[in-house]
Amino acid sequence: MSEISLFKRSIAELIGTYVLVFLGTGSVVTAMLLVQGANRIPENSFNVGLNIEAWFAIGIAFAIAIIAMIYAFGHISGTHINPAVSIALWATGRFPAKDMMGYIVAQLIGASLASFTIVAILGSRAVDTGLGATAMFDGVSYSQAILCEAVATFFLMLTIMGSAVDKRAPAGFAGLAIGLVVAADIIVVGNITGSSLNPARTFGPYLAEFMLGGTNFWWQFPIYIIGPIVGALVAAFVYDYVTELKSCE
Repeated sequence: MSEISLFKRSIAELIGTYVLVFLGTGSVVTAMLLVQGANRIPENSFNVGLNIEAWFAIGIAFAIAIIAMIYAFGHISGTHINPAVSIALWATGRFPAKDMMGYIVAQLIGASLASFTIVAILGSRAVDTGLGATAMFDGVSYSQAILCEAVATFFLMLTIMGSAVDKRAPAGFAGLAIGLVVAADIIVVGNITGSSLNPARTFGPYLAEFMLGGTNFWWQFPIYIIGPIVGALVAAFVYDYVTELKSCE
């Protein structure tokens, strides 16, 4: 991987994050449009008209995007497609700081381009749905939302460490394992925080919504920075600690 230039690896991260956000948040927009088309008015903003079947479909859409991009670009850039993952790998000495910033910028650009593309295809009605932006639901406090994102991202990063980073893992299954744990996270906590697990995934819809006259969600953005980064860091260090103990037995 080090033989491939940072520019080319960053392009792979940009494309990978673009696909993730386009397919993932695009599924949210589609679900919301279907709800509106069926004239189903949500009883409150907690359920926003989406039932468990819709959240399952959204989770699978994200999973498919992640699985496809890991198999497409895993051997090129590692397919981080998530600033929290890049930061956790840097913090544990697996990723150079000089590359980390290039990856994060590429991820943010890819996510933003995906959200603007959804609007280019669907028009202002996509903005009216919120563009799949993540946000706290009714009855969820700021601190609870941060904890929720941290716990869900812990599961994601732990899976990444065990299936992709650890060279002892069986080859060829990382994409499937990582995609499925993201799907499970979305199905379980989607109705709590939107289940971002990824600052870039939240950044793209927030930026497009704000610039195109939609809802201003930026006051909630710290939730989706602090939660995912803390969860990813804890998972990476816990995995290293546990596997070091195992190797000494």
